[in-house]
Amino acid sequence: MSKSLMDTPSPQPDLNRSRLPTLFEVLSRQTLAPVDLFSFYIYMRDQQRSVDYLDFWLDVSQHMSLCRHYVRELRRSVLVETPELEKQGSKRSSYVLDHMGEMNEPSGPSTALNGDEKSKDAHLSAYLRQDNANGGHHSPHSSLGSQHSGLRGSGDRMHNGHGERPPRASFMSNGNAPGRTNSGSPAHTVARADIRASAEKILYTFLLPGSEREIILPQAILNDITTSIEEEGRDDPEVFDAAKDYTFQAMERDAFPGFLRAKALGNLVPPSSFLRLCLGLLGMFGGFWAGFA
Repeated sequence: MSKSLMDTPSPQPDLNRSRLPTLFEVLSRQTLAPVDLFSFYIYMRDQQRSVDYLDFWLDVSQHMSLCRHYVRELRRSVLVETPELEKQGSKRSSYVLDHMGEMNEPSGPSTALNGDEKSKDAHLSAYLRQDNANGGHHSPHSSLGSQHSGLRGSGDRMHNGHGERPPRASFMSNGNAPGRTNSGSPAHTVARADIRASAEKILYTFLLPGSEREIILPQAILNDITTSIEEEGRDDPEVFDAAKDYTFQAMERDAFPGFLRAKALGNLVPPSSFLRLCLGLLGMFGGFWAGFA
């Protein structure tokens, strides 16, 4: 099997980093506690009270992973069943799949991608649009999403006894990301309908007015996404690019600095507070001494 068909290993934390991590490194699970994704999720839930924005980002990233896995499965089927695909008139699609190259991993904001990475993501979305226009004839027969629908979105996650939403299990380890499967197993393929269901679930959970976990985005972005999904029938990752970038920038600006102060720099607060207390007491003592002298 080609190396490009094998699962991409999970990113490993950089143990030799001599600086504070970036938000993208935290979201990509490239950091360790106390500035890992698990801690950031807890901070967004308990301190910022805006965990819906983080869940939206994660679900959109998961949607991208689902699309990549779908294309990997198609690429494998091209290598194994090329004669059959040519009989069905899919020679052009097979060529596109075979020459798409390695796909970006992990998913990040489009502003952080270089020209080559943007081109790869654009090719992925363009192929999915073409595949959707053709009726998704290349979809694998068994559906991962229909068997494990809880992996696709955050709306169906279980709550604990206190009514709080627990962090995703994948945050607790460096295991595979949600939705990532073993492409070597026929039982773990992704159907075209799973991608559509994933896109619709994001729309209905986070974006439509009055939705279960509605997040605030510019109206122009919401209108573009709604039109793309409901009227144009799109479900490729590019549909969510503008919303994903906006959410990333909002978290980076409004939440991440406070997270770093609370977690990475928190051990610097007690000594400075103690020093200020000592100086205050010394000044107060000096004032009393001057007043009674």
